[in-house]
Amino acid sequence: MQTLSERTRSGISAVLSGDARGWRSRLLFAGPAIIASVAYMDPGNYATNIQAGAGYGYRLLWVVLLANLIAMLFQALSARLGIVTGRNLAEVSRDHFPLPLVWVMWAISEVAAMATDLAEFLGGAIGLSLLFGLPLVVGMAITAVVTYGILIVEGRGFRPMELIIGAMVGVIGLCYLAEVLIAPVDWTAAGIGIMTRALPDSAALTITVGIIGATVMPHAIYLHSGLTQSRAVARDNADRRKLLRFSNTEVVLALAVAGMVNMAMVMMAASAFHQGHSDVAEIETAYHTLTPLLGAAAAGIFLTSLIASGVSSSVVGTMAGQMIMQGFLHFHVPIWLRRLVTMVPAFAVIAAGVNATDALVMSQVVLSIALPVPMLALLHFSSRQDVMGEFRIGPILRVLAVLGACTVLGLNFVLLADFFDVPIPFLR
Repeated sequence: MQTLSERTRSGISAVLSGDARGWRSRLLFAGPAIIASVAYMDPGNYATNIQAGAGYGYRLLWVVLLANLIAMLFQALSARLGIVTGRNLAEVSRDHFPLPLVWVMWAISEVAAMATDLAEFLGGAIGLSLLFGLPLVVGMAITAVVTYGILIVEGRGFRPMELIIGAMVGVIGLCYLAEVLIAPVDWTAAGIGIMTRALPDSAALTITVGIIGATVMPHAIYLHSGLTQSRAVARDNADRRKLLRFSNTEVVLALAVAGMVNMAMVMMAASAFHQGHSDVAEIETAYHTLTPLLGAAAAGIFLTSLIASGVSSSVVGTMAGQMIMQGFLHFHVPIWLRRLVTMVPAFAVIAAGVNATDALVMSQVVLSIALPVPMLALLHFSSRQDVMGEFRIGPILRVLAVLGACTVLGLNFVLLADFFDVPIPFLR
């Protein structure tokens, strides 16, 4: 179990009691949303964003914005559950659902955690392989060692882990700031793309499904509730209201950064590839195409961001997997064993000769199948008076959450149907 230092605990208590104020005091509450935001900048997003920008320029930026708003809502609800109940989503599910259903939820969520780690682990390995000219297996081994080293820090408490993940998020953000400065972005077209709701053709709808349909990550929903459940102990409902205000502010800021990174990915691809290279859809192709178009620096920055994304999201995915197992089964495994179990599928996939990009796509399909489990459970508990008390979400928020869930789950269904070649009239 992660802990806070006595100094940090004292600072949080001072803020809650009203004895400490100011922006520095608010930083004591920052961390959970920053860690959760990594899920929205993981390697699984790279190929989809590149494909959107290369194929349609700036015209699908509004989709990224919509996806980000839905993500903000559900991460805020997850944090709310942890703060109010003092338990994470997996634990609350175990407390309130029949045991057979709990076992099914755990099994599905465990597979989702492994699929998440597959995408993130491969993303970091691909970046290392391309940047340093290493065999993919060597890149995977380096990623495994680095992620395990960072996970060991988790045993030293909340703040060291939050600072490491926050630094990696900063690296990703700075890399894409540099990319949009290097690439000749058409800011007018980008503004129009954000404000104009349009789908140029049926293929654009498929990409839209990929962007929104995999936006809310199953492991991020579980993890955020766990990161907030015992981080700051609320003495009464007044304290809980303060914690919720701090949490909601952090969610908006952290997810806004994640959204801007995703928009920057699309804008970079639109600027570099849309005219003349609109068929670019894979990470490896994007890297090799960037070098002659924008120079080695731009290509190197792109891979640096991919490595930071892969390593940080792999760490976060392993943390979520631990939380899922402990919450559903009340069973703890050593971090080295958890890391070993979650990375075995990645090595098995590569050893079997499966294309790395194809493996990333398959992992997103698995996540799409698993997503309804935590999403619907979160909606259910957030609306229950006996679970949330006076903090149960109101009618307006409930309607927005249901609309967001219907959008994401409906698009996930379209994504799965398209993947398995089930005819869908409006996609043909």
